Amino acid sequence: MKHESSLHRGRKIERSNWPEWRCPIHRELIEDRDNTLKCPNGHTFRRVNGIPRFVPNSKYAGAFGTQWKKYRLTQLDSYTGTTISGDRARRCVGEKLWGELGGKQVLECGCGAGRFTEILLVKRAYVTSIDLSEAVDANQENFPQSESHRIAQADILQLPFGPQQFDAVICLGVIQHTPNPEATIACLYDQVKPGGALVIDHYTYDFSSYTKSAPLFRQYLKRLPAEQGIRYTEWLVDTLWPLHRMARRFYPAQILLSRVSPVLCYYRAYPDLSDELQREWAVLDTHDCLTDWYKHLRTRGQIRRTLEGMGLKEIWCDYGGNGVEARGRRPLS
Repeated sequence: MKHESSLHRGRKIERSNWPEWRCPIHRELIEDRDNTLKCPNGHTFRRVNGIPRFVPNSKYAGAFGTQWKKYRLTQLDSYTGTTISGDRARRCVGEKLWGELGGKQVLECGCGAGRFTEILLVKRAYVTSIDLSEAVDANQENFPQSESHRIAQADILQLPFGPQQFDAVICLGVIQHTPNPEATIACLYDQVKPGGALVIDHYTYDFSSYTKSAPLFRQYLKRLPAEQGIRYTEWLVDTLWPLHRMARRFYPAQILLSRVSPVLCYYRAYPDLSDELQREWAVLDTHDCLTDWYKHLRTRGQIRRTLEGMGLKEIWCDYGGNGVEARGRRPLS
């Protein structure tokens, strides 16, 4: 990969400056020795591949771990030669925070293989990346832990930190896949320092989603073992993607085909991607769409009211990207 040698060069941070690991159940400080992390109340957590594992492998997030380990490079800007992930991150973060990320402690929740990890590290933030699934191993392979990056397998609903430890908490492409989005947002906000920022997005209602065949396929695929599910998705894409490629220049044909085919394609959204990358994105996002256990939808108004109810200030909330994008700050007092 092109980026690993340059991202961490010259970065120095003392271990004590990281928000300390705490038991996700009791919030007690953890004794971290060798490959075992011990809570004073008796809980123990393993460190595997250098990554603390605060949760067992999750059944409902297992498919995500499989897809990111197999397609760990697909959505990295350094791999595609585009700014797709960077543009999305910048829009969600907003220009003010975008210019302040350097040197900030950032918690990235639902890191996957690291499409936004890469962007945050390039911005010279100190990044703690967590994911519920084994996607953390793909993230580690793409962006090894260093003075400016650390990784943990953990649950957003039981994060292994004390409250209000991070200058920014960023969670993109994740909340709609958790059991209770409002509870998830509350747990994320709990980690934001006074004056710090919360950045999120969420799926929203779309009429076309009610007229497509994808929900029918999803009822079957999401119940398959993870490895079997991704093989089935690859078969679907290899069977139907050529039709999408043929229809890419004819918008009416694209619309009609999208109603029948469960395959997601990006010829219209990202025309600069090569055919090879178009196929990889199609497999990755089709699998994501057809195997997620939870798929919640919220309106812009619902997200705004949730943030207002928690006390955030300087709220920005709008439709864009995958649905609704939003950010806000914790008051200083």
